[in-house]
Amino acid sequence: MRSTVVIKGNKSGMSVYLDPKVPFEQILADIERKFRESAKFWGSVQMALALEGRKLTPEEEYQIVNAIMGSSQVEILCLIDQNGDQIRRCEKALNEKLMELSSQTGQFYKGTLSRGDSLESEASIVVIGDVHHGARVTAKGNIIILGELKGSVFAGAAGNESAVVVALDMAPVQIRIADYSSRVGEKNKRLGRGPMIASVENGAICTKLMKKNVLSMFNFN
Repeated sequence: MRSTVVIKGNKSGMSVYLDPKVPFEQILADIERKFRESAKFWGSVQMALALEGRKLTPEEEYQIVNAIMGSSQVEILCLIDQNGDQIRRCEKALNEKLMELSSQTGQFYKGTLSRGDSLESEASIVVIGDVHHGARVTAKGNIIILGELKGSVFAGAAGNESAVVVALDMAPVQIRIADYSSRVGEKNKRLGRGPMIASVENGAICTKLMKKNVLSMFNFN
């Protein structure tokens, strides 16, 4: 008998294939059963999730995420699209929180930065758009990219080692925080792709998948 739910690990996190021919209620029940049975295998982890095989409404996606987390110790940090390259929907709360920030607590820039463009801020900066290869963003505080980061960023430009860089799709040429830097292509270093946060840890730049409460650590002054 063909399985209606197939779980696979991938470089971005986890992908779950959903049979498009069966009712959603059955899919939901099968997801709960599958993750209960495999709970020990996955353990307590935080992962990005790709849902494949059928079109889903936002409400159905929400139910699936809740079913997975309620049946296992897997915490779903965000949803990615089926090919694992672009962020489809990630941390709605993050966007809502950022939109609440006033211009007095940081700087906003709306638009895409292309090759040759340079953006600087005396505080922290939120870019509502993409930063393409060849573009650069510099800030004395934190840098948050609500889109793709493929260019270069320099956070904590005044020497602030506690500054962070966040991007919904992180694949930069270079990240620099204070006096520390990491460049794609350096031996044994990969900045990764997906919704990530970069910070200085133990004398080096470290990138991790974003958590739901990522904004709680930020100082936008």
